[in-house]
Amino acid sequence: MPYDPSAFPPFAVTVDLVVLTVRRHSLCALAVRRGEPPFQGRWALPGGFVRADEDLAQAAARELAEETGLRAHDPSVPAQDNGAHLEQLATYGDPKRDPRMRVVSVAHLALAPDLPAPRAGGDASNVRWAPVEELLQQGGYGRDGEPVAPLAFDHAQILADGVERARSKIEYSSLATAFCPPEFTVGELRRVYEAVWGVALDPRNFHRKVTGTPGFLVPTGGTTTRQGGRPAQLFRAGGATLLNPPMLRPEV
Repeated sequence: MPYDPSAFPPFAVTVDLVVLTVRRHSLCALAVRRGEPPFQGRWALPGGFVRADEDLAQAAARELAEETGLRAHDPSVPAQDNGAHLEQLATYGDPKRDPRMRVVSVAHLALAPDLPAPRAGGDASNVRWAPVEELLQQGGYGRDGEPVAPLAFDHAQILADGVERARSKIEYSSLATAFCPPEFTVGELRRVYEAVWGVALDPRNFHRKVTGTPGFLVPTGGTTTRQGGRPAQLFRAGGATLLNPPMLRPEV
């Protein structure tokens, strides 16, 4: 039998973004309030449909730029100002995840240093940074008198998976430096770990572990007093991408 495309049901692909940053010592995710059906008025992750002329990485980078003004960092070129770490997270394809039609979402994880207040765009009526604990709390999310409701679609599961990816990956990789500015102190990096894991870490042990792997952190030769107190040494992420031995997440 000849191939007949019309014999198959409509099918679409989207990208959803788990955009994480550290604000006021808390791990926060970008949430948008949907301005159109389905789930109008509910909070969701940013994202959108993949265009006919895009591959998945291009679609994710475009959505990231539209929602946050950030461009995805290209590891093949020197560090870019305002560049965000972007990686593919997982694929979600429950047939009932979108009431409009069969939609498969390829979720991506984006990490960046402390970001400014976002602006709503596209079909979003509002957008905000929200602590991940609030977005994932049982019963749903709502603030300032809003009705509490679960995140739209299956975005609570996608967000939980993205947060767990970040929490587990900083144990052994340099991913935590993606939350930091190009030059940072060991104390600032420690506060990233504390925010992502939700625990307090011993400053001396942390300093010993992150400076014990050759090439993991590279001194810049500068110091800063932006955290108060005595001048602290500035570092940048080095060429070593694996922390050896890994910094195991404390039991909570």
